[in-house]
Amino acid sequence: MGQDSQKKPLRSRPGTGTRKNQVTAPTARAQDGVTAPPSPGGPGARTRPAGRGRQGRGRARARPQGGCAPARGRAAGARARAAGAGFTERPAAVAEPDVSAKMAGRSMQAARCPTDELSLTNCAVVNEKDFQPGQHVIVRTSPNHRYTFTLRTHPSVVPGSIAFSLPQRKWAGLSIGQEIEVSLYTFDKAKQCIGTMTIEIDFLQKKSIDSNPYDTDKMAAEFIQQFNNQAFSVGQQLVFSFNEKLFGLLVKDIEAMDPSILKGEPATGKRQKIEVGLVVGNSQVAFEKADNSSLNLIGKAKTKENRQSIINPDWNFEKMGIGGLDKEFSDIFRRAFASRVFPPEIVEQMGCKHVKGILLYGPPGCGKTLLARQIGKMLNAREPKVVNGPEILNKYVGESEANIRKLFADAEEEQRRLGANSGLHIIIFDEIDAICKQRGSMAGSTGVHDTVVNQLLSKIDGVEQLNNILVIGMTNRPDLIDEALLRPGRLEVKMEIGLPDEKGRLQILHIHTARMRGHQLLSADVDIKELAVETKNFSGAELEGLVRAAQSTAMNRHIKASTKVEVDMEKAESLQVTRGDFLASLENDIKPAFGTNQEDYASYIMNGIIKWGDPVTRVLEDGELLVQQTKNSDRTPLVSVLLEGPPHSGKTALAAKIAEESNFPFIKICSPDKMIGFSETAKCQAMKKIFDDAYKSQLSCVVVDDIERLLDYVPIGPRFSNLVLQALLVLLKKAPPQGRKLLIIGTTSRKDVLQEMEMLNAFSTTIHVPNIATGEQLLEALELLGNFKDKERTTISQQVKGKKVWIGIKKLLMLIEMSLQMDPEYRVRKFLALLREEGAPERPSKEIGCSVGLF
Repeated sequence: MGQDSQKKPLRSRPGTGTRKNQVTAPTARAQDGVTAPPSPGGPGARTRPAGRGRQGRGRARARPQGGCAPARGRAAGARARAAGAGFTERPAAVAEPDVSAKMAGRSMQAARCPTDELSLTNCAVVNEKDFQPGQHVIVRTSPNHRYTFTLRTHPSVVPGSIAFSLPQRKWAGLSIGQEIEVSLYTFDKAKQCIGTMTIEIDFLQKKSIDSNPYDTDKMAAEFIQQFNNQAFSVGQQLVFSFNEKLFGLLVKDIEAMDPSILKGEPATGKRQKIEVGLVVGNSQVAFEKADNSSLNLIGKAKTKENRQSIINPDWNFEKMGIGGLDKEFSDIFRRAFASRVFPPEIVEQMGCKHVKGILLYGPPGCGKTLLARQIGKMLNAREPKVVNGPEILNKYVGESEANIRKLFADAEEEQRRLGANSGLHIIIFDEIDAICKQRGSMAGSTGVHDTVVNQLLSKIDGVEQLNNILVIGMTNRPDLIDEALLRPGRLEVKMEIGLPDEKGRLQILHIHTARMRGHQLLSADVDIKELAVETKNFSGAELEGLVRAAQSTAMNRHIKASTKVEVDMEKAESLQVTRGDFLASLENDIKPAFGTNQEDYASYIMNGIIKWGDPVTRVLEDGELLVQQTKNSDRTPLVSVLLEGPPHSGKTALAAKIAEESNFPFIKICSPDKMIGFSETAKCQAMKKIFDDAYKSQLSCVVVDDIERLLDYVPIGPRFSNLVLQALLVLLKKAPPQGRKLLIIGTTSRKDVLQEMEMLNAFSTTIHVPNIATGEQLLEALELLGNFKDKERTTISQQVKGKKVWIGIKKLLMLIEMSLQMDPEYRVRKFLALLREEGAPERPSKEIGCSVGLF
């Protein structure tokens, strides 16, 4: 530019030429971080942002008074004021005082607060020649922007200047050296005394953040003491010192005190919101934590936060897709989530601690994983971390423990940052028994499992407690888990997810057939209630498998059986799953793992029960009474009976018949033929598993067949397995869990041996099963079997009638079948000969156990 142009005076924009609308250029230091507000003189007036360096400030001071600032940084002032404590400038809307309450304003110059101590007083500082301490003033930065302050005096303040702290300058948008209009202000104490004031609070500096609790009651008392008789406005920022910590405050809301209280009358409850008020001795202060603040507030002098409900608002309990677990889910909610629904203030007042862990255990396929997954969806929390137990283990030393620490890292970081206001972190361990076995139980291991358990124990409830976690473990072997993990404070809620009852099965079948019903693919002859009755002891997974099997059966009907596998599309449109499809799948495809497998006991009663006399009828009647006692009695959940008698008398068949007619959903036979070659320990484990499975059913029947063979008894010696004996005694006497009922039927041919072993006392009752003892009973058995013709039976009757015999029904069947292999004219003669060959000249003793006697 030329020399002439440099000497030209700066031209002002319209509306900025009068001295009244001019402002002095900012002289604040760069570290203040504040800028001068836009000049109220007109839209074109602008100021230079603060902190431009020494040269920039020199140019600003050298500008003629009639000029305007260079056109740079149009939005810098607004951005700078929006920074700081997160406050955006807003007018304080001071109620216009009466003419008698204010003086004519005087022009003063804004300055920096002389000392740090005065900065904490929330007062503007003047020279005593200008104003008296304790007075209140209105500071006008423009006709529409005015702010109320309480004054203090200090000799270092230059007369004609008024000093402000940094938060005050940020709030009012003031810059150092700015000319402002200051006038006295008198409060109307009938209308402007503060009744309650809500203040947002946070740490002033990030480096001073901690997780210590701060008592809001003590903070409120300290606040009233420090700022008594001071003016406060909505939106005002200030610094508050408490317990040698500096906090940034922002006034959010002010309510005037009830005028009746000021008059000494009872409160009427009428309170009016005001923009400016005066703190008095009985004003109440409520602190509110700033957004995303980690400040931990306790006490009653804090606002009730707008908490996000822990239950997802879009969650519909009816659409959970979980059937038969209503009670279990209700118990889990009561124990684990009820305390988390309430506000932290109430939980804190009760001294309540949240449940940190849940253990779901039960048979496979009963909904443990499904329930845990639905809990994660129900809660309005972060996405659950689902971990399979074996995934934790690693081949490198220390990596397994590091994997545990990584699972809890996010929760620990948020706990340190937000304290009690941290969100809920859910960690789901599937097959938790893989990593949490009893410490010291892994013989010869490197100790990895033990250290993993130790790491998990310390993370769930160790020295540094986490209150923002919920660990859900799932297993079907709770007996393998370390006891320290199951104590209160860790996985303290232990919930069995057992086999569904009839109502539960009905719900599950409705869930899995809902889509077919919606598309009219389920035939009208399908009765879901009937299927629920027929599927006793089916797990949820087995019921789902039953539906799939029925669907595949229905689909198979519409597949053309030709050289190519193709679908008959004409018939496929009329595809429907019928009742027959379900019954066929129930008969052939799906068998319950914890139910009654008819194949187990069908071989024992393949010839039926031959009621050759009153002794057999009496055994069946007594067995029926014991079955009814097991079903109906609440006092005897465990009923055990021993069927004893000579060999081949049909004890096992009678036991199987009693079990079959009981219609119990769980029937198992513990037989020696399934444990051939087992060691003593393996035999004990096999018996224990049978009884453990029985405890999972509401009604169960266990047949312990041929007890002396289970015990490895031989008369030479005599020898037997004491380990198996003791295990069997414990299992026979152990009562089932609450709500479960168990019927045990034992059979033996050596009552005298069991008497010496003190096993008879382990049974509730003993029933004797005799052999056929008279000729009449033998003839009755032959007539029921129907193997001989009437003429043949007459011949046999002439030989045995009126005589005493002693033969077991099982041995009798064997002799009959052997004689039937002869020619018809020789059958009777052969049968009688076989009877004599098996007999003795006199009736044998029952204790010796001979099969046949005929004389």
